[in-house]
Parts: sequence; structure tokens; C-alpha cells
Amino acid sequence: MVLARVVGTVVSTSKVPQLQGIRFLLLERLDAATMKGTGDQVVAMDSVGAGPGEVVFYVSGSSSRLTPATEGRPSDATITAIVDEVELNGKAVYRKDAL
Repeated sequence: MVLARVVGTVVSTSKVPQLQGIRFLLLERLDAATMKGTGDQVVAMDSVGAGPGEVVFYVSGSSSRLTPATEGRPSDATITAIVDEVELNGKAVYRKDAL
């Protein structure tokens, strides 16, 4: 799993039937120690209802097709969780409710 922040949405009106009804979000990978973006971005299918600015976990490769929302769909990245807290060396570096 990779830690990332939702930085945008991707809209596609023309797509294969298997992707109809799927929401696409633009993610920026995060450095867990600083919670700052690394500059690396990826488009991921949203299987959990994530929103702008939220910190999420996403999976890639064959794991991205193992959620109920993405099973049987052509996916290379899927958001699998919305993160509530990140703790590093006993110290909270991110808390969703602290925003």
C-alpha cells in the first residue's frame, strides 16, 4: 500500500463499459515522515468515497482489482482506505481530525 493525498479528480466521458460508474481521483504520493508530497502522481479508481485533500492508501498492479468496486475491471491503481492517523516513532505526524 502507498500513502497519498487526493489532489484532484479526473473526468473521462469516453471509456470502456467496465469503467462506467467508476470515479477517478488524482493522487500525489506522500513522504510519511513529513506528510509532504513527493511530486509523483497517479490516477486511481476510488473504491471508498475519498474526497479532496484526504490522505489515503492505494494499491497498484493486480491488487488493485481485488476490491468489490474494481473486480473484473481494468485497473492499475485503486484507493482502498481513507487514513485517520499516521504515527511515526511514537509521534502522530498526521491526524485527519486535526485539519
